[in-house]
Amino acid sequence: MKAMVAVLDFGGQYNQLIARRVRELHVYSEMVPYDIELDKLQKMNPQGIIFSGGPASVYEKGAPQCDPGIFEMGIPILGICYGMQLIAKNKKGLVEDSHIKEYGRAYLNINSPDGLFKDINSPLPVWMSHGVAVKRVPEGFEIMAATDNCPIAAMGDYKNKLYGVQFHPEVRHTHQGNDILGNFLFSICRIKPDWDLQDYITSTIEAIRRQVGDNKVLCALSGGVDSSVAAVMTYKAVGQKLICVYVDTGLMRKHESEQVKEIFANKMGMELVFVDARDRFFNKLAGVRDPEQKRKIIGAEFIRVFEEEARKFGEINYLVQGTIYPDVVESGTKTANIIKSHHNVGGLPEDMEFELVEPLRLLFKDEVRAIGTELGMSDEIVWRQPFPGPGLGVRVLEEVTHEKVSILQEADYIVQEEIRKAGLEREIWQAFAVLPPIRSVGVMGDDRTYSYPVIIRAVNSDDAMTAEWSRLPYEVLDKIALRIVNEVKGINRVAYDITSKPPGTIEWE
Repeated sequence: MKAMVAVLDFGGQYNQLIARRVRELHVYSEMVPYDIELDKLQKMNPQGIIFSGGPASVYEKGAPQCDPGIFEMGIPILGICYGMQLIAKNKKGLVEDSHIKEYGRAYLNINSPDGLFKDINSPLPVWMSHGVAVKRVPEGFEIMAATDNCPIAAMGDYKNKLYGVQFHPEVRHTHQGNDILGNFLFSICRIKPDWDLQDYITSTIEAIRRQVGDNKVLCALSGGVDSSVAAVMTYKAVGQKLICVYVDTGLMRKHESEQVKEIFANKMGMELVFVDARDRFFNKLAGVRDPEQKRKIIGAEFIRVFEEEARKFGEINYLVQGTIYPDVVESGTKTANIIKSHHNVGGLPEDMEFELVEPLRLLFKDEVRAIGTELGMSDEIVWRQPFPGPGLGVRVLEEVTHEKVSILQEADYIVQEEIRKAGLEREIWQAFAVLPPIRSVGVMGDDRTYSYPVIIRAVNSDDAMTAEWSRLPYEVLDKIALRIVNEVKGINRVAYDITSKPPGTIEWE
């Protein structure tokens, strides 16, 4: 039986990164609710447990708590941020508000260079995000590390194998974060690395078969990497019982619909139903300015279209979606705040007739790409740049109109083309154009113009949870700007967004 690590989710925005980093180390991990019943956790037979971070304070009323019996299981536990504070509180340590908050980079000075910090450099750049801290370690614990503003930045009870770190080893900003997690897994939990993506593929295909049985299945296919990989995995599970439905909302990139038909119907041989729903989506969005409302309208209308198509094939009760973890966590969970409601999560109507099949729900984009490659899918699909489910509906800011979408399609096409010509397509996570609801004065051919600006956004990321703005070469930006103002009627100005995530998000709406 393969080893498994359970990650208790206390609501931090980056919690799934913990499970993902553990999987990178070839150990299977699974996110579970913080309040999972003790007997359920015991049946999972974890060899290690990790308490995640979270937005709450451990001493406030209603703060999330785990079953105290978890501490009696005799299994090594690592608490991260809120998780460390929870261990301290449960073991009679002292947790209080910090006089000096820590958000961002700090330098960790290690007192105990063994166990958790074996072969870890000191001082170590780490990523902090907390306003509460452990002020006194519980009996039996030692202080293992400190920063200038956090005297207890790591603690450990070596005898009972209980450890806590105030910083976040799961984010890339923490140097040697994977090494620290590896020390917990391999030195403390004594786990052997025996898991890979093929295991995930096999188990997921089996899970799909168990879920849907001999029934027909509808797949919401956008042509993006997430829905495409979900479709292929489901096809391997149910074969010809899968019916893929592509909905042209009118909010797609230029030539997108034609490309999807060519790839899936002609090259991959899947049954593809093409639905022209452009007018109904534009009618639904008429006059709508709020981005959350737009996302919910688009999400609900997608489901209504899928329900109508399902009835044409008899009774179909299962809908495959390419939902991935950033969609879930940004839409809000039991303990995580809503950042934006993704159309396929927070935008789903309550009276939906389908049971969802979501084989990628716990994965990040790069893991999905790796699975696509493992499944033998072409680079043409696997390396398509991410595109939001609501499409240009959330890149045309505020009200969506035919004119604005047409303008943005042309501008965005130039961005994509010049990125490809420069050989940067694989180096950049995502590059696109945004059309704001403002106009500015310009001059063209000695005449005054009063037209839209367009904003170019390009970012680099591993997982879409954090992102850095891309330092595109000036000559590439220059070509993009010149082509857009010369070739796209209605635009007279080009700006470049140099905001990272956080504080911004990758999309504007």
